[in-house]
Amino acid sequence: MRTFACFAILVFMSTITLAQQLATPKFIANPAEIQSVPKADVQKFTVEKLFMTRSIGGTAWSPDGKAVAFVSNISGRLNLWTVPAQGGWPTQLTVSDQRQARPAWSPDGKWIAYMSDHDGDEQWDIFVVSPLGGEVINLTQTPEIAEEDPQWSPDGRMLAYVVKPKTSSTFEIDVMDFTTHEVRHLTSGTPKERGNVSPLWSHDGKRIAYTQVQAKGTDSDIYVVDVATAQSTRLTPHSGEQLYSVNDWSPDGKKLLITSNASNGYENVGLLDISSKKIEWLTQDKWEIQGGNFSPDGRTVTWTANVDGNTDIYFHDLAGGQTEALPLAAGVNEPGGHESAFTRDGSRLLYIHNGPDSPADAWVYDVASKHSQQVTHSLVAGVRSADLVEPYLVHYPSRDGKFQISAFVYVPHNLPQNHQSPAVVYVHGGPTSQTVNLFNRGIQFLVNQGYLVIAPNYRGSTGYGKEFQQANLFDMGGGDLQDVLAAADWIKRSAYVDPKKLVIMGGSYGGYMTMMAVTKAPEVWGAGVAIVPFVNYFTEVQNEDPVLREMDLATMGDPVKNKALWEDRSPIFFVDRIKAPLLILAGAHDPRCPQSESRQVADAIKKRGGVVDLKIYEDEGHGFSRVPNQIDSWKRINDFLQAHVPPADCGCSLND
Repeated sequence: MRTFACFAILVFMSTITLAQQLATPKFIANPAEIQSVPKADVQKFTVEKLFMTRSIGGTAWSPDGKAVAFVSNISGRLNLWTVPAQGGWPTQLTVSDQRQARPAWSPDGKWIAYMSDHDGDEQWDIFVVSPLGGEVINLTQTPEIAEEDPQWSPDGRMLAYVVKPKTSSTFEIDVMDFTTHEVRHLTSGTPKERGNVSPLWSHDGKRIAYTQVQAKGTDSDIYVVDVATAQSTRLTPHSGEQLYSVNDWSPDGKKLLITSNASNGYENVGLLDISSKKIEWLTQDKWEIQGGNFSPDGRTVTWTANVDGNTDIYFHDLAGGQTEALPLAAGVNEPGGHESAFTRDGSRLLYIHNGPDSPADAWVYDVASKHSQQVTHSLVAGVRSADLVEPYLVHYPSRDGKFQISAFVYVPHNLPQNHQSPAVVYVHGGPTSQTVNLFNRGIQFLVNQGYLVIAPNYRGSTGYGKEFQQANLFDMGGGDLQDVLAAADWIKRSAYVDPKKLVIMGGSYGGYMTMMAVTKAPEVWGAGVAIVPFVNYFTEVQNEDPVLREMDLATMGDPVKNKALWEDRSPIFFVDRIKAPLLILAGAHDPRCPQSESRQVADAIKKRGGVVDLKIYEDEGHGFSRVPNQIDSWKRINDFLQAHVPPADCGCSLND
């Protein structure tokens, strides 16, 4: 037992060797080992065909367990749909040009709450729609205040949600009386460097648990607030920086299922006793484990284990201590359901399966039979799974020798040995995010057109523990950039790659890394594609959303005291070094990486006679949600790459 501040942590662990239980892609360490798989009748697909595949997400059970609500772009927009739980033809509920997210079914089944913004501006309102009549009501109608993550009280009388005024840098939690629309503030006065998120009702409706997160992303706590008195109690006092997040209430209201890196520096799952503030650890692994739900009878909890980018779902019997992995297909499997992944009777579990050759779909797992039923079908009328490529999992040392970097490598089918192909270093955003083994439309399109792709999980990525995730703090664009450049070093050693045709590509922080790469290592790249990037820390903090401003200040320090660092890590000051032609794509309503960032760097490159194409999508924000814009953006990317770093003719037909 170890003691932190005024509460104790009790360690109990169900030992499981996760790496042995999960199926993973073929692992290699040497670039010479990668092979192009020969495959007959592989079809080359167009961008239009690629985006006939559907996006599925945001799932929620109906109270009677007979239907599933989900968000999909079947109509070309991210609207709300329902489908029978046993599968079948889906029904569109909302018909809107704006995107919806986070559906939550009311306990009586009469309404589905959700959130929607305008042209990607992230100024969300809370709506409800009738699943029977289709009536839509905007409950909040506050253009200067964002309301997110609606959660019904167990009796259906109230909605809790997260609130952030447009000019504020913090999140608070409000509750609305659904009948009168009267709003009360449950939390207020939270310090600007922190925010309250993820409200969860207790089963008796008297309390709400929530997570309070620090802007830097390295420290968080769990609180419980009394709904009647609005008095909050901190349940996780601790010394130093540690992450705690709440996942679910036990049915008896005495414990919380939580996820934390407090036990060993890696995300693990525990039970937090509310009265004693003691934690009983259920896992003690050195992979990323995330808590899920209690079963309705309270006997079982679920969690997911992310092992080097592959995720499985586990059941853990609390009385006997046994843990079992569900028999699911390899890839990324995550529980669905807004309130709970379980039906009310606990007989079925809703989950999302996503793999490199199978876009995200909703599935239902029968607990008794241990069989799964597919509910939605993303590949209908779209790309064939046989035409998609499964990646290699590779590891390579960072340039400074501090870390082992994990990456996924995709190789086109039917390439002859020693064929010189272009290669793309595909950089994820975040940076606290991770490239995992799921269906990525962009990557699959690039590979289908003849490009090798390496997608590294550079330092700062999630999935590899606290030390790795925090290794780029106050060093953004430093060591993490070197990890990305090491990915280029690695893929160049493959017999399939033309080292003069390397492409750097990424979105958000990946767009920033793209701009850092072409300015700090200009000789490496034949082309670059920066999607919703930022390029100037000084102007970024002036124009971005206040929450993001606090995060940048927390991770890069004071702009006056650290002026030299801010200048060195702002690509705008090194535009004269750029040699590669660039394509830059941005959204006009982006609150995270404002379009002014893209415009200023494009103007600077043009002024110096460089090659740059800039496209601003006037009805998008941080990333592109409308299918026509997605198609247009990838057509532009394809045309740009074909013009500057085209694949060599291998003398073979994909249809041979």
